[in-house]
Amino acid sequence: MSLTDNIYKYIFYLALFVVLSVLFFTVDGLSISYKEALNVYVNNSLLSIITNGSIYIFGENDYALRTPFIITYFFSVILMYKLTENLFKKNIDRLISILIFMLLPGLLSAALLVNSAIIVTFLTIVYLYYLKTTQKHSYILLLLFLFIDNSFAIFFLALFFFSLKEDDKKLLFVSLILFAVSMALYGFDTGGKPRGFLVDTFGIYASIFSPLLFIYFFYTIYREGVKGDRHIVWYISATSLAFSLLFSFRQRIYIEDYAPFVVIFLPYMVKNFVHSFRVRLPQFRTKHIYITILTLLVLVLNATITIFNKPLYLILDNPKKHFAYKYNIAKELASKLKENNIDEIESDEKELILRLKFYGIKEGRKYFVSTRKQYYFDNEIPINYLGKTVANAYIIKN
Repeated sequence: MSLTDNIYKYIFYLALFVVLSVLFFTVDGLSISYKEALNVYVNNSLLSIITNGSIYIFGENDYALRTPFIITYFFSVILMYKLTENLFKKNIDRLISILIFMLLPGLLSAALLVNSAIIVTFLTIVYLYYLKTTQKHSYILLLLFLFIDNSFAIFFLALFFFSLKEDDKKLLFVSLILFAVSMALYGFDTGGKPRGFLVDTFGIYASIFSPLLFIYFFYTIYREGVKGDRHIVWYISATSLAFSLLFSFRQRIYIEDYAPFVVIFLPYMVKNFVHSFRVRLPQFRTKHIYITILTLLVLVLNATITIFNKPLYLILDNPKKHFAYKYNIAKELASKLKENNIDEIESDEKELILRLKFYGIKEGRKYFVSTRKQYYFDNEIPINYLGKTVANAYIIKN
């Protein structure tokens, strides 16, 4: 390995260290959401096992809640870096690809929140890395995926389409059976009247990638499909994208079921772009350079807003419209309740009770607490971010 190759490697590890440090720093500014609290106290799922296992070892705190997912993000990035070895002709292209992957707003969010997206992303990369290193499909992993998450139904379907192209009868049979069993176990919600959430889905994908990056992703998926350059990652990403958009014509989808299979296509998108860039003469590259700079600036801006999002409260008239509102408030409220010697409450908000439980506020009848405006109350507790009140808690002593 040359000195230049080592430098690129050191830059990658330094960037990964910085991003991980920022993620751990961000944890302290988040509160447990209602859905996350359900996974801790109510649900019986893989997420419940992971979070409760971590809490059992490290105690009931936000770092114990979120660290398993940050660690999964770390291994996902490392494995993606290994997966892209020999994919690019130049190591600078590989470095750019992995840095963009690390900074995807959707991936950063998945690393911080209690959801299955980062786990599904990691396991998908594990499968692809195994396939790359052994040139064999791991049917043990496929069977394991069946019981991990319902979103792997899309993965099985993608493998079925891929097996048709490769004329792999064993993979065709196994993927079809696993897809059928997954449908029987979990199914997909396709009920209700058609309502048309296609625009919403495009918007969510744009926020996961950043808008300009998603436009080029969409173009690359289409271009490689038309050209016939359909490798396994294309099948996985294209199938996930196609079905998420198809279902969006009828209902609002859970983007966590599809996004993990879409983001793994990013290295191939970068490869397509750098090839398109380098086949042009230098005098015809100006437009590509401007687009690249603008795309990277927007990506960095989106990633920054994803992590450091509290200043958005200053420009929003209604704090509840903040995309991270449901991951705020609870921790600060619990702290202020304890300062007022309140550790036992009842409320007309069941979500709030479950969230505060994580921070040591028990359910009881000593005090009534609500963030909804009350006609009569004994005390009002404001929750402020950067000097702006984003919520008020109203206290009534019983």
